[in-house]
Amino acid sequence: MLDRRTRVSDLVHEARQDLAYRPRIGQGPGQGHGHRGVGLPRPVIFAIVILFAAVLATTVVVVTQLPGQPPETTVALRRPVAVRTVQGDASAVTPTQAPPPPVAPLTSTHRPHLFVVAAKPLRSSVVAKVAQVAGVRAVERADAAEVGMDGKRVQTLGVNPSTFRAYTPKPTARSDRLWRNVSAGEIAVSFVLGNDGGMPLGKTFTTAGRTLRVGAYATMGMGDIDAVVSRQTARSLGIPENNALVVSAPRADSAKLRRALLRILPRGSQIATINPVLSVARNTGQGQNGHTVWSAGAFMTVAQVKTALTAAISKLGRPYVWGAEGPDTFDCSGLVQWAYAQAGVKVPRVTHQQFVSGPQIPLSQVQPGDLLFWRHDPTNPGYVSHVAIYWGNGKMLQAPRTGDVVKLSPVSTRNFAGAVRISPAVAARVR
Repeated sequence: MLDRRTRVSDLVHEARQDLAYRPRIGQGPGQGHGHRGVGLPRPVIFAIVILFAAVLATTVVVVTQLPGQPPETTVALRRPVAVRTVQGDASAVTPTQAPPPPVAPLTSTHRPHLFVVAAKPLRSSVVAKVAQVAGVRAVERADAAEVGMDGKRVQTLGVNPSTFRAYTPKPTARSDRLWRNVSAGEIAVSFVLGNDGGMPLGKTFTTAGRTLRVGAYATMGMGDIDAVVSRQTARSLGIPENNALVVSAPRADSAKLRRALLRILPRGSQIATINPVLSVARNTGQGQNGHTVWSAGAFMTVAQVKTALTAAISKLGRPYVWGAEGPDTFDCSGLVQWAYAQAGVKVPRVTHQQFVSGPQIPLSQVQPGDLLFWRHDPTNPGYVSHVAIYWGNGKMLQAPRTGDVVKLSPVSTRNFAGAVRISPAVAARVR
């Protein structure tokens, strides 16, 4: 939560810093950084200040409205919306004309495990403390915001292409051309956003007074992030600066590390798990040959499974909408999260996090209520990009893609990644 201010001048300063021009990481699927805001008309600034002061004790939100559009409200990492505000004239943004910086070659890679987003810029001293926590191998600064793109809310990172590339999947990290294009001002979007969300290669659109071109499909391996721009481009869009961190900690339990980092980070900071490293749940043990043995109590009850399946089947025929979480429209992982929530089971939002929400089981042993996963992303063949709910008798419930609806389909094994039996205790720890 932001520090309380008592003087109007302080409030104006905070409003300019934290209510920066565009949105923040927010409510999408696997759908987004503090810097001086773009210049706003004085009446708008004071209107923001008044509303800003009224919500100092609530969850911090950044809200925007483009000319001629209804107001949008977004909040860091999908927290409840608290207030609405009106943003200034988008045409005030002037794209920088500076030449793009060169992109350094890839020399090493780091697997990301946690993603941090804060309400304000993270000071260098705080970042240094994060880097010194036991188990942390590498830390990368970034700018995070949820940006309106072609009518969609897209969680976006502003990054240094030379250094951030090391935290992406190898096919993405190795592409010099991709990162040169990002440095030159193009936007790279995930395959899911491009293929299922209607943002194809070469598409141009205008946001915050700047025209952007989709220059590449490039899955970043972070389910909460669906678009990446250079920090130079991020500045022209008004994305806050240095309010995000990507943390690599391959030998640290992600849940324990998350708690440790929350003690260091400013109040109100939030942390999402990207590639979780989790210790075995308490109601499991080690069997012969070192295999984990799961007790019956580690999984959903029969009643919970029935409730989740009943909820999911009730949505047959509802449209697929990228980023939708129900109750009337869904994407694939949104349908899973919504259906299991009806049974009181907290399942993480994005597909690759759902993939680690319980033990993997052979396809021959799946039961109704188990989750089935696929790897359809050609930009990152190892990335889990689609999920469905096993219904039984060789059928699955799924929200397939844009233009389709929630349906029962035969189980397909093409690009099949595996099956998972949800453990509520494990799923609740994946954030």
